[in-house]
Amino acid sequence: IVETFANTQVIGNIVPDEKDLIQQELRKWINREELRVILTTGGTGFAPRDVTPEATKQLLEKECPQLSMFITLKSIKQTQYAALSRGLCGIAGNTLILNLPGSEKAVKECFQTIRELLPHAVHLIGDDVSLVRKTHEEVQGSAPKGHICPNKTGTGTDSDRNSPYPMLAVQEVLSIIFNTVQKTTNLNKILLEMKAPVNIPPFRASIKDGYAMKSTGFSGSKRVLGCIAAGDSPNSLPLAEDECYKINTGAPLPLEADCVVQVEDTKLLQLDKNGQECLVDIMLEPQAGLDVRPVGYDLSTNDHIFPALDPSPVVVKSLLASVGNKLVIPNPRVAIVSTGSELLSPRDQLTPGKIFDSNTTMLTELLVYFGYNCMHTSVICDSFEQTKESLLDIFEVVDFVICSGGVSMGDKDFIKSVLEDLQFKIHCGRVNIKPGKPMTFASRNDKYFFGLPGNPVSAFVTFHLFALP
Repeated sequence: IVETFANTQVIGNIVPDEKDLIQQELRKWINREELRVILTTGGTGFAPRDVTPEATKQLLEKECPQLSMFITLKSIKQTQYAALSRGLCGIAGNTLILNLPGSEKAVKECFQTIRELLPHAVHLIGDDVSLVRKTHEEVQGSAPKGHICPNKTGTGTDSDRNSPYPMLAVQEVLSIIFNTVQKTTNLNKILLEMKAPVNIPPFRASIKDGYAMKSTGFSGSKRVLGCIAAGDSPNSLPLAEDECYKINTGAPLPLEADCVVQVEDTKLLQLDKNGQECLVDIMLEPQAGLDVRPVGYDLSTNDHIFPALDPSPVVVKSLLASVGNKLVIPNPRVAIVSTGSELLSPRDQLTPGKIFDSNTTMLTELLVYFGYNCMHTSVICDSFEQTKESLLDIFEVVDFVICSGGVSMGDKDFIKSVLEDLQFKIHCGRVNIKPGKPMTFASRNDKYFFGLPGNPVSAFVTFHLFALP
């Protein structure tokens, strides 16, 4: 191993054929961050004491059966007895574990089988995007050997029928998007520095419908002096221990009251001649602070309104409204576009060869649901010129276009070629995700384009993952 991988540190240990001891040793190694690969040798056969696979399996978070099968198929070419090996391959944490046979000859042969796969496997497990991409590019640019990557990128020639866009990892695409989209104002900084100009609540408020009183009074009958509703001014009149006020949820407590007994814990004893309550029985002992929200309980004057930022404009606007702030938060101007000559509006009559367009409705409703306004919707037929003309017009009035369809490899998928013609930079033309592989992100100055696949499920997924953030 040291000869194969430069600068590799190798440690080892010998463990008896005891399941618990093997697991104990594996756990110790899995928890060491610098250990990326664990190779076990022996204990993979049919003998009673061969328990290495059983000890390993309980620790795996992901099994890698194709890797095990690959090793077995290669080994069977050397000897038919390789079929009697039960070795497992899998991932625990950020560590790849491989069970190899006990024979020295078999170990060498198995290691030679996987030696070219190990670096790429380690990079994938560790989510090392740059090294993963480097391997993919090397594989795609030369004759296939070792790892045959399915994410092949075309050369751009007329005879090449593969996509010219590299397959990017999800996290890499998100980084590109966040580094590309420019904020119109430093809104985050403004919000984080904002402080509450008032207390919420600005008065001691009743949490329940019930009766406000002094906690120094006991339970029993009390005279009802009146009723306090939400919106009334705090009552400053004297209040005896055997008196109370009927009070509604959210109403201000009388200045001399310090608790509220909910209506469920009382009993009406008497009405006056006008039909109003005048005597009630308080059936529990009053306690100071019972069912009362103190002044500033939710937010005190000069507290930061936003201890942390929430991406939803619904939350931001609601909190600002709660303290009477009139800060105008500019919403991005967004248009929804669906492409496809086969698409009909849900209000049209269905004709042969056509289908109803649901993506426009879905994406518009998603925008509204998350607090954004859709300024424009349109359906574009599969025409280069019409697509170009429509996008030119739309980008005159919006910042973002979220489009579904037209981004794959079909003869009528014109979106990417139109974007290039309009001098947009295509940052991403394919994402390593299913569903949603053709997802496209492009920009030109302060204009941004999200090209979602036409399949409704793919469009739904990629909207949430890439466009919404």
